[in-house]
Amino acid sequence: MGYDQGGGGGFGRPPREMHKVTCSECKQECEVPFKPSGDRPVYCKECFSKRKDSGR
Repeated sequence: MGYDQGGGGGFGRPPREMHKVTCSECKQECEVPFKPSGDRPVYCKECFSKRKDSGR
C-alpha cells in the first residue's frame, strides 16, 4: 500500500535524469546518469568497465 513509485527511483527520490553523450573512447552514443561538465572524458558502460578493470 503506497509503494508504487512509478518506474523506480527508490524511496521518495525522483528517477535519475539521463543525459545523451558520445563515449570518448569508442564514439558510440550512450546515456549517463549525470550532466557532463565538458572538462573530462565520458565513457559508455563497456569502456568505463574496461578502463576500471585495467587499473587506469
